[in-house]
Amino acid sequence: MRTICLYFQVHQPFRFRRYRFFDIGNEHYYYDDYSNESILRKVADKCYLPANKILLNLIRKFDGKFKIAMSISGIAIDQMELYAPDVLESFRKLAATGCVEFLAETNAHSLVALKDEDEFRFQVAEHVEKIEKYFGQTPAVFRNTELIYSDEIGAMVSRMGYKAMLTEGAKHVLGWKSPNYLYCNAINPKLKVLLKNFKLSDDIAFRFSNKGWEEYPLTAEKYVSWLNQIGKDEETVNLFMDYETFGEHQWEETGIFDFLKALPETVFAASDFTFSTPSEVAENLQVVSAVQVPYPISWADEERDLTAWLGNELQEEAFNKLYELGDKLKKVEDPVLKKDWDYLQVSDHFYYMCTKFFSDGAVHSYFNPYDTPYDAFINYMNVLNDFTLRVNAAVPQTGVEQEISNLTGIINEKEKIISRYEEEIYELNKQILLSGHEQTAVKKTTAPKTTAKKPAAKRPAAKKPSTGQTAAKASPARKTTATGTAKSSTTGKVSGNPKKADAGSGKSAGGTKTGKRKD
Repeated sequence: MRTICLYFQVHQPFRFRRYRFFDIGNEHYYYDDYSNESILRKVADKCYLPANKILLNLIRKFDGKFKIAMSISGIAIDQMELYAPDVLESFRKLAATGCVEFLAETNAHSLVALKDEDEFRFQVAEHVEKIEKYFGQTPAVFRNTELIYSDEIGAMVSRMGYKAMLTEGAKHVLGWKSPNYLYCNAINPKLKVLLKNFKLSDDIAFRFSNKGWEEYPLTAEKYVSWLNQIGKDEETVNLFMDYETFGEHQWEETGIFDFLKALPETVFAASDFTFSTPSEVAENLQVVSAVQVPYPISWADEERDLTAWLGNELQEEAFNKLYELGDKLKKVEDPVLKKDWDYLQVSDHFYYMCTKFFSDGAVHSYFNPYDTPYDAFINYMNVLNDFTLRVNAAVPQTGVEQEISNLTGIINEKEKIISRYEEEIYELNKQILLSGHEQTAVKKTTAPKTTAKKPAAKRPAAKKPSTGQTAAKASPARKTTATGTAKSSTTGKVSGNPKKADAGSGKSAGGTKTGKRKD
């Protein structure tokens, strides 16, 4: 039997916000919620939802003959819970078919297997709980973060009870050997090892839309013809790739979805290959030999080693500083600290610090939200320094840490008191405002009605005064003008002393200058 083992990795990291030096000790929320949500939604719409729909239709079309394997990181599941429950539901529909095997990995998509076996076991157990909860499966096959593997890591996975593990079919490990066989761990042969056929996998994942590639364009017919050229004794072709290949790395316009739709039908029609899950490969095929991997390998970059995450001093310093906190975190009970601890371990943070500007620089730049690796390092270390202060406050081990813990407790208590007082002030102000509005409304509704005043009774008309009396009442205290004086003189009825009236005017009736009146 010759079979194809098709495996997809699903992962999205929690990206950090711009966390500055002056935020240390003051702000304890590290995440860029807008970027995390918008990127997940974009990838969901471009990749997860349409690709899941295609796979579901293919499984139904071929009545269970088309099978695949998937691994979804715990970090990706957390984001789907928050931002895209419809995507999580679409993966659950795939799981319900019985033709999709879900694999185990570290919950935090971390590099912890290189540092701490206890923490490694804990993270794997966390991830298994999520797979059981959402997809109803207990994984029997393991894939480590970025397919990182060594003889020691394989033995550790075997001690955890897994029957098989996936890794890279790296040239410098295999030499003349082919990846198209089933191998086993060099320390514990009970662990079966499936090796990725990197050439045929990368033809889809990286070269599919490259117009400069000599095999462009890639069709399902051409691809199956390459499969048919593989030796008849080679039993399995392991095609491992990021699920984001479909629609995100390779856009829909490239024809990648058409290729995915056509591949199973072409395989069944034009070859003797079948499709199998990793568990089926491990159960049905015989091991040909042990694979010797004394130093860790991965599926990243040309080197297929760890230099994408731990290849320079920046990465080494950040990595070591992080895991110096490991023993303290085992004593921490605070769920928020534990969650931050998980998210700080995500391998992507170290990937962003990679300084491979030439060999794989374009790939690293595509996935990097920072302008430079140094920006990534500074931002991460600022977050890590604040996190360290919080851990030391929660689990003090020295006198200084104890003092910091005490002061932190006092500050937190005072902040709670201030917050409580602020709430009380707010409530009191609200009551005062409501009371004022109520009083105003009461005044408006209970104001006494104004009664219209009765018009005053008409008094009997007074007798019309004489002209002389009128003039006297009209100007008892003001000086008369020349004209007024002239008019008064003309009528001859001015009341009062005529001498005073004349004295108040500058001119006589005749317009001549007045002086002493001649008798």
